[in-house]
Amino acid sequence: MTNCPFCGHENIEGVDTCDECQQPLADSHLHELGTAVERSLIDDRVDVLKPKAPIVVAGDKPVGQVLKLMVDKGIGCVIIVDGETPTGIFSERDALMRLNTDYAAMADQPVSNVMTSPPQTLVSDAKIAFATHRMDLGGYRHLPVLGPAEELVGIISVRDILRYLTEKMTASEA
Repeated sequence: MTNCPFCGHENIEGVDTCDECQQPLADSHLHELGTAVERSLIDDRVDVLKPKAPIVVAGDKPVGQVLKLMVDKGIGCVIIVDGETPTGIFSERDALMRLNTDYAAMADQPVSNVMTSPPQTLVSDAKIAFATHRMDLGGYRHLPVLGPAEELVGIISVRDILRYLTEKMTASEA
């Protein structure tokens, strides 16, 4: 068995891509992890970032109310849920790219009309390297975090990863 360096999933020896995260495994043996920061990214799990409790709204909530909520709470996104199930995410980027100058005309529309769906998520025991890779590939600034029963347990942001990296780099210099 070979453990994926991105997500830690055990794969059958010799496979080219991870069954769990679809990352290439063929070259994973070529790069030696030289620094403490590199090793931490591969070893540490998303739960060490202490994902924040997400703000959730129903899909029928008007866009104007959702934007006001985001401003009032000082947050960059909300998770759209149907009951307990995340069905989408609405972020600052969605507001800029999808509403843009049509904000006034869209303010009373349901947020489900402009959310990103389905939301990309992570499990809480995913490696931080995998989270960073997923954020980079998708251009995401936020990722919802799911627990073992696929329940929504938190959200991480690029800012959380930058804070983590800063702490690791500072600790490695000491």
